Amino acid sequence: MSPRSASVNEELRRRSRERLLQAAVELVDERGFEATTLGDIADRAGSARGLVSYYFPGKRQLVQSAVHRLMHRTLEEALEREPRTEDGRERLARAIDAILGLARERPVLMRQHMAGLLHEEGFVQCPEQRRLSELLGDTVARCGSMDDTTGYPMLRALLMGAVYAALVPGVPMPIPVLRAELFERYGLDGALGVPPGSGTDGDGCGRGDLSRFFATDEQRTDQQTDQQTGERTAERASGRPDERGD
Repeated sequence: MSPRSASVNEELRRRSRERLLQAAVELVDERGFEATTLGDIADRAGSARGLVSYYFPGKRQLVQSAVHRLMHRTLEEALEREPRTEDGRERLARAIDAILGLARERPVLMRQHMAGLLHEEGFVQCPEQRRLSELLGDTVARCGSMDDTTGYPMLRALLMGAVYAALVPGVPMPIPVLRAELFERYGLDGALGVPPGSGTDGDGCGRGDLSRFFATDEQRTDQQTDQQTGERTAERASGRPDERGD
C-alpha cells in the first residue's frame, strides 16, 4: 500500500479537528462546561486523547473555538440563505436573529460561553473567532455603520448584552423584546430577518444534527452536491420542470 499524500494527511487532520469542535459543542450543550472533560470530548469525537492537546492548549480554548465556529457558521448560513440579498438592512436583521436564535435554541451552551468570556483569559484569538468578527464587521458596514460607536465593536457589545440578558437564570429578558430593542437601535423594520422561534426556514441552527457546521470545505462541497442532487430528484419526481436546465 502506497503512503498517503500530504494533501490527504492534511484533510484527515482537518477532519479530526472538526470532530473535536463538534463534540465539544454537543457535550457542553448537554452537560455544561464543568461536567465535560477533555477525555469525554475525545471519546465523543472518536479521537485519541493526546490529539486534543495537539490542536488546543486546554478545554476553555477548545470550547470557545467550538462555539465561535457554531456562531460563525450559523451566521454565514443565515446571511446566504435563499432568497439571497445584498441589502445591508436585511443582512443585519438576519445576523441579529441568528445570534438571538442560538441563545433561544442552545441556552446551556451559550450561557457557558458567556461565562467563559468573563474568565481572565477572555476572548480566544482563533480562526473561528476571527471569521465571526469578519462576518459581523462586514454585515454592519454594509448597513452604513463604520465607526466604533455604531460599527462592529458596538454591534458585538449589543449582541453579547442581549444574549446575556436572555440567559440570566431567574430573570431572563424575552427574546422578542431584545430583538425589538436591537432593531430599533439600528432602524430596522420588524418584518426583516427571521424572528427566532418563528418556525420559518433559516430560523437558527435548531436542535438537530450539527455536522454541517463542523465540516471541512471538502465535506461541505460534497454535502452541497448531495443536497442539490436531492432537490433535482424531488423536482423531477413531482413533475416540476428543472429550471437549471440539465
